[in-house]
Amino acid sequence: MQMPLQITIRDVPHSSALEAQIRERAAKLEAFHPRITSCRVTVEELGKHHHQGRHFRVHVDVRVPGKEVLVNRDHHEDVYVALRDAFDAAKRQLEEVIREMRGDVKVHEVPQHGKVARLFTDEGYGFIQTRDGRELYFSRENVVHPPFEHLAPGQEVQFVEELADEGPQAKRVSVGKHHGA
Repeated sequence: MQMPLQITIRDVPHSSALEAQIRERAAKLEAFHPRITSCRVTVEELGKHHHQGRHFRVHVDVRVPGKEVLVNRDHHEDVYVALRDAFDAAKRQLEEVIREMRGDVKVHEVPQHGKVARLFTDEGYGFIQTRDGRELYFSRENVVHPPFEHLAPGQEVQFVEELADEGPQAKRVSVGKHHGA
């Protein structure tokens, strides 16, 4: 870590075992994701409830280049359980950050809307007119629902625009719920 681990313990009697557990779990996070720049951990006892026992909140704030991972775990009667759960959640979020950095996370395209402009059913392709007036090529293989043969000129469709070698094309073409312009 570029900055030393910061531990804050509020309304909980000081315990070297608790502090050692925090340091151990932070070290495991750092071994898992070596680009962690800072880690702040806050442990506090929430209002004392005479009938319900003790309740703790653990807050973990981990920063890596370009991202901040924040975790809060409340209302565990055992501070070590709250600590474990908070660090486990932080690790899962860091796993997601790593997947995003590697490009493993799929970003779902927002479908666009248009109308079938022309169809060449014998050749298995057609063109969609987009709302901004452009025409995009699509082939039989890019129609999801209904089958290509059931499409008709003027029919409202939704699609995802993708760049192919020949230029922009419509992929995942479907007829369904559409929103007005």
